Amino acid sequence: MNDYDFTLKFTLHNADIDFDQLVERLAEAGCDDALVGIGKNGRIALNFTRNSSSAYEAISSALTDVKKAIPYAKLVEATPDFVGLTEVADILGFTRQNMRKIMINHGSEFPAPLHEGNPTVWHLAKVLLWLRKNGTYQIEDRLIDVAKANMQFNVMKEMNDLEPVVHPNMRELVL
Repeated sequence: MNDYDFTLKFTLHNADIDFDQLVERLAEAGCDDALVGIGKNGRIALNFTRNSSSAYEAISSALTDVKKAIPYAKLVEATPDFVGLTEVADILGFTRQNMRKIMINHGSEFPAPLHEGNPTVWHLAKVLLWLRKNGTYQIEDRLIDVAKANMQFNVMKEMNDLEPVVHPNMRELVL
């Protein structure tokens, strides 16, 4: 059993809710291992440190507990997952300049971004796995496991936006 650190962000369709009552319901549902943030109107973020046998189990049980307390909550993002170079550098204790140098020096070998622009965004798991494989970087297994699980949850969430009819060769075209 390990402690896994992650954050789940949700949108709440009812912005007129009593947040004190909401926090109490979350604790009763098993989310007493999370810090609850309610900074944005209609949004809630829960920063968990959950003890579990795997990152996937920790995150899925937290999602289940949140849904028990707030059935209408919709997942916005599971983090850490979507990151820029600055976030990767911060997570690993690098400078941003060092992280940028690693990316530039490895060109097309470096993981392809999820979005290329301003800012450029990667899935953290892909960058961490690449760094571990191609360098002498000590990256904690738990961090990689959380990043991989969060990537899966975020991708699955986005699949809900797919059109009901997917063209048969679409997968071949994008891979």
